[in-house]
Amino acid sequence: MLQFHAPSLGINDARLRRLYSDWEAWRRGRDFPSRADFTPHDLKYLIGNLSLLDVVYAPLRFRYRIHATRLAQRIGIELTGKWVDQIPNPSHAANARSHFTEVIERRMPIVYRRVHAFVTDNLPHNCEVLALPLARDGCTIDMLISAFIWNDHAG
Repeated sequence: MLQFHAPSLGINDARLRRLYSDWEAWRRGRDFPSRADFTPHDLKYLIGNLSLLDVVYAPLRFRYRIHATRLAQRIGIELTGKWVDQIPNPSHAANARSHFTEVIERRMPIVYRRVHAFVTDNLPHNCEVLALPLARDGCTIDMLISAFIWNDHAG
């Protein structure tokens, strides 16, 4: 079961709250920051848990420019350079597409939680995922940052 929340309603993980705060600072008055506004070093606190995706329109699609190493290990497939549609598990692909599409449609960061108690498949669970929009021109979303954090101690 996916639960969508606007970041203003609360992000549980401190690293994701920091990412959201950094994203806000990178905006510098624009609708969205650009990929050029930060370096991998700026995100070292989340390296391994970050994916960077290109956004393509007409039709709307998402391609992993960088797929999170820890996510690749969890799901057993490396997706760097591949489309979200190429995720082998149809349920996982649909969840990812839905999350990223929500970011585009609402034009804001979106966090969701996947709670073990409601999961009946072998997808990652007990996790919180934050996706944030980026725009080279400050307005047209052309990339997303997605950060995945697990709470392995949750029931």
